[in-house]
Amino acid sequence: MKQEQSVKISIILMVLVLCFPYPLAAATSDDFIQGYASAVLEREFRIKNFSLNVTDEAIRVRSDDLTGAEHDKVIAALLSIQGIKKVEIVDSRGVVVASSPQEPGAQLASRREPVKPDYELGFLPGGNLFDPLIADPRWPRFSMGYRYFTDERRNVGSATFGETFALYRARGPARGLWELGFQAGVFSIFDLDAPSSDLVNTDFFAALQASYRLNDFSGMLRIFHQSSHLGDEFLLRNRIDRINLSFEGVDLKLSYRPFDWLRLYGGGAYLFDLDPRGIKPWATQAGIELQTPRRFWGDSTRFVTALDLQHRQENNWSTDISLRGGLQFERPGSFMRKISLLFEYYNGHSPNGQFFNRSIEYFGPGLYLDF
Repeated sequence: MKQEQSVKISIILMVLVLCFPYPLAAATSDDFIQGYASAVLEREFRIKNFSLNVTDEAIRVRSDDLTGAEHDKVIAALLSIQGIKKVEIVDSRGVVVASSPQEPGAQLASRREPVKPDYELGFLPGGNLFDPLIADPRWPRFSMGYRYFTDERRNVGSATFGETFALYRARGPARGLWELGFQAGVFSIFDLDAPSSDLVNTDFFAALQASYRLNDFSGMLRIFHQSSHLGDEFLLRNRIDRINLSFEGVDLKLSYRPFDWLRLYGGGAYLFDLDPRGIKPWATQAGIELQTPRRFWGDSTRFVTALDLQHRQENNWSTDISLRGGLQFERPGSFMRKISLLFEYYNGHSPNGQFFNRSIEYFGPGLYLDF
């Protein structure tokens, strides 16, 4: 009898030992925790339309989704969930702005991390330390667009091919990051009113670049070459004095993002080895970029607006205005891959090399890709 009872007890204990880990694991799985954490944010903080990530007993949530909620209270509430050992609040670029204490009894603290955690280091890293300038007419990227030139009442097509590539990245002074790389770009415009949509002008651009980032501050130093060429069909149809425009230059751009939704930048350039030689060498640039803090349509889309202002000594420091705004489609968790559908307005001297001394005004939609 005792032997039979001992066998039953042994079987019960074996079943408990074998089965208990499974419901415990199910109760604390990433999917379960994510659902539980979502309920906590909705119930206790009245937060809607947010995204969070659960991996390896850690929760990561975006700061721009926590409008009106105190970070310390959010962290404390999420830490109370069984199976969670770490909570991080990050900004739109993945920088940790607040996290749970690293040791028991430590106080919750809001802080800025010295570098963005998901920047790759070493040879051929992904992304770039200096983010692309949305409204800069001569930023190397892939794009295509339509432009209506109001002064000439002409329909013009635009196509650009280019990108910024990082060759090597490492940790730098003041706990920041530095990288070396290059840029290359081709900027072309086409006369859509011509029978064969003539190629009008193509500018070729190439640069060596060095960038640095520390938290929300970033900078880029470039040494570059640009040359300009008229299209053959355009030359055949139009009598125009061709300019063999070509130059080298060096420029410095500085950028600061005080808030997730705001970016400010500025810089200057000096041209040398100019052809024609009489062109004055100095130029300045400044701009502002705005984006909605929250994404929509499956956490993939936001509104953006950008204004770029450039002044050139050659044009008596008159202002060249580039304004772009529209929808930006991006991959959540990625700091570079973006596709933007923007409407553009431009007023100033032409950014197209052969016509740099002409004042123009145009507007139209465009599709812009940054990878």
